[in-house]
Amino acid sequence: MTTSLEHALHGISQLFLLPVLLAIGLLFAYAFVALGACAVQAWQRHRGQAAGFELRHAGRQPPPPSPAALELLALKRLEPVRIATRVAPMLGLVATMIPMGPALQAMAGGQMAEVAQGLTVAFSAVILALIAAAITYSVAQVRRRWYASDLLWLQSGEPQAEPAGTPVKEASA
Repeated sequence: MTTSLEHALHGISQLFLLPVLLAIGLLFAYAFVALGACAVQAWQRHRGQAAGFELRHAGRQPPPPSPAALELLALKRLEPVRIATRVAPMLGLVATMIPMGPALQAMAGGQMAEVAQGLTVAFSAVILALIAAAITYSVAQVRRRWYASDLLWLQSGEPQAEPAGTPVKEASA
């Protein structure tokens, strides 16, 4: 009974390897998309373009949104990178553990080529997942600081005066 349960659990876990590897690949690609979008926004903020100051732009729309609505907008904009930051390492661990079972069985059977194959998949997946997590964590932290700064600026009660060094030019149509 225990042996059949163990085989069933092993079989089920092996079904998840391909989807987990695909998810890691998607998260890795998303991390670079998020990094690129953050770099563009940093450039826009540096140049004082309105597009780089999402919350300030949203705060100027009539009727003015409440501070809670602006905070919710900031959380909504941060949510995808924050989820990627947390999910990528978990999937990396899963992608490390799934091939380890067959690799250990291969080692017991003296099949070192299969051991190497399993370990290569395991370590490659965790490396890509950790890189994706590191990139998305950095993007999330930078954007979190930007949004906090924008919220503080909007709540200061001086919506016409820009902070020194960050002039916001309205986007020309």
